[in-house]
Amino acid sequence: MRFGNGKFGIRALSAAALGLLCSLSILADRAQAEPKKEFNIAWTIYVGWMPWPYAADAGIVKKWADKYGITINVKQINDYVESINQYTAGSFDGVTATNMDGLTIPAAGGVDTTILIVGDFSNGNDGIVSKTAKTAAELKGQTINLVELSVSHYLLARALDSVGLAEKDVTIVNTSDADIVAAFKSPETSTVVTWNPLLAEVNAEPGSVPLFDSTKIPGEIIDTLMVNTEVLSDNPDFGKAIAGIWYETMSVLMDPGEKGKTARAAMGSMSGTDLAGFDAQLAATKLFSTPQEAVAFTESEDLVKTMDLVRTFSFDHGLLGDGAADKDVVGIAFPGERVLGSADNVKLRFDARYMRLAAEGSL
Repeated sequence: MRFGNGKFGIRALSAAALGLLCSLSILADRAQAEPKKEFNIAWTIYVGWMPWPYAADAGIVKKWADKYGITINVKQINDYVESINQYTAGSFDGVTATNMDGLTIPAAGGVDTTILIVGDFSNGNDGIVSKTAKTAAELKGQTINLVELSVSHYLLARALDSVGLAEKDVTIVNTSDADIVAAFKSPETSTVVTWNPLLAEVNAEPGSVPLFDSTKIPGEIIDTLMVNTEVLSDNPDFGKAIAGIWYETMSVLMDPGEKGKTARAAMGSMSGTDLAGFDAQLAATKLFSTPQEAVAFTESEDLVKTMDLVRTFSFDHGLLGDGAADKDVVGIAFPGERVLGSADNVKLRFDARYMRLAAEGSL
């Protein structure tokens, strides 16, 4: 609550009124901190997020939720951006999203968000394919189809920068992911940027040449589970259950025998492919299958450098809000009390605590 500093401001309030306001504030704080018993997680189809619906179907979600006396609902949303919008609006306590989209949608929108699980990064699942250019340098002057302001757009910017070009050197045509394969097949389209499984379809077209992919920018397109920071702070058992669910599911996914094969086949089926297709997508993904790997990545200095690149791109493209004066407007926190941007407006947090509990066997 904020008061003015004039004669009708806080000094003009009676002691009794101040006491009442303080009491109401305390009651409000207690109400906000009331532990929840039911939590909702939204997910969309992508290789790195398929463990969530599998865990729900296999009873792993219920097992860990029961351990902490809570209920966790895992719900599919058909539209990726809509799932993040619904999370931002408060309909969900957590959502599967990339690092960039976490920054530009909930965090930039004022929703304090914690990246609780760092699951993987794209290591070939995103790419640029052309019918005319043979190298990224030959993209100069070309028209390129992609989902504008997505990680595909970010990938293109990084590719152009790697050969001394800029976005002004090309023409971008905003094309939905649903239309990108058909667009590439048309004679009017020469170059597209997209992700798997669409990338595999594009690469299979006669005459297609892969120019650049996410293996060239390892660790920059990160797939995560992020949750509302206030919800997590008030309900640490929610965080523990989520970490338990994820790493038990990882152990099943990575099992070298029939157990793992069956799990991956199920995840493939849920995402519209088969075991071979799912395994091919996994091969283009750097999966952090153990909490130790995830903690090391989250605590690395490389992550800070990556997020500086991401926030620079986001600011340059107006994704941090119309009123953003510079890229520092939204603070991004990392383990070790490191902060990029405004320390007074931290809205995106990489938190390794729950992954570390899993690494220590303390869940």
